[in-house]
Amino acid sequence: MKNSIVYLYLIVITLNFSCAQDAENQVNDPSEIPFTAELLIDGLQIPWGMAFLPDGGMLVTEKSGEIIHFKDGKKTEIKNVPEVYQRGQGGLLDIELHPDYENNGWLYITYSSEEGEDKGGNTALIRSKLSDNALTEIELLYKAGPNTTKGQHFGSRIAFDNEGYLYFSVGDRGNRDVNPQDIKRDGGKIYRLNDDGSIPNDNPFVNTDGAKTAVFSYGHRNPQGLVRHPETGQIWDNEHGPKGGDEINTLKKGANYGWPVITYGINYSGTPITDKTEMKGMEQPVHYWVPSIGPSGMAFVTTDNYGSWKGSVLVGSLAFQYLERLELNGNKVVNREKLMADIGRVRDVKQGPDGLIYVSVEGKGIYKLVPKGS
Repeated sequence: MKNSIVYLYLIVITLNFSCAQDAENQVNDPSEIPFTAELLIDGLQIPWGMAFLPDGGMLVTEKSGEIIHFKDGKKTEIKNVPEVYQRGQGGLLDIELHPDYENNGWLYITYSSEEGEDKGGNTALIRSKLSDNALTEIELLYKAGPNTTKGQHFGSRIAFDNEGYLYFSVGDRGNRDVNPQDIKRDGGKIYRLNDDGSIPNDNPFVNTDGAKTAVFSYGHRNPQGLVRHPETGQIWDNEHGPKGGDEINTLKKGANYGWPVITYGINYSGTPITDKTEMKGMEQPVHYWVPSIGPSGMAFVTTDNYGSWKGSVLVGSLAFQYLERLELNGNKVVNREKLMADIGRVRDVKQGPDGLIYVSVEGKGIYKLVPKGS
């Protein structure tokens, strides 16, 4: 009887939180659509990440393990890509250029790797150079451990801040009760490195015995969006919650984002994970989604090409298969719009150097959002 009362109490709490967020979680159809979606690159299956080259070309990672170089309408497969551990959500993941790529030629890639003694895989970060459509000078910068045969929550996005520090994410690898809250273990973390893979001297846990000194923040579930704010320079992430409770967070050095001690979500079975949505010493999200949209890549809009969009953040939805625009007032979401409705599972979104928005959609390819009237 006591357990039943507790269970009902948790359901009521969850419903109350959902009601309190009704306005913020109402996604609207746009009053006008300032673009036409043009399929730029077709024939892609799970285009996980995109990077724009200075010569006008683009690199696209396919989760299955290929990197595609696209330029002038032609697709070329990049050679010498490391072998990936393909299981569940694992595969070839994100790709990002060094901020000074034109001078140093470094590009950065995350993927699920079998490297290590244990069976299975975990997220790895490498850097390499590109020569004659092949990866060269490959360097392993970080390999999360231990390996596991679980197929979920590899992360993993890459971003640079204004000081040139490199951030990347690793999900909790399906071990929520152990990894996210333990800074001595990989998983459920955002990491910060120097661009050569060394540990910054001012990382928050460099003087903590046994800690993973690359950790910048912890208590994350499965961050699959990571981007630098164009004005503040702060790194923002989005991450998958369980059933409900997807989040957008602003990252702070040494901060604990609460998973699984606090969450706005519940188990997929409908049972509660916890009765807590906040706790002293744990960060609150900028925004959370109930129900979950399955957030993927994210991008800030800094261009005037799309009218009132400037200052908004775009987030892909895997679950509901659209692109979402979140209008911001400071760090508060004041309006949500559903774009490209029913287009398919949106895996990534980027603003290109040309000021246009590019969207990757599973089973289709890369769309370019061409402003109307251009």
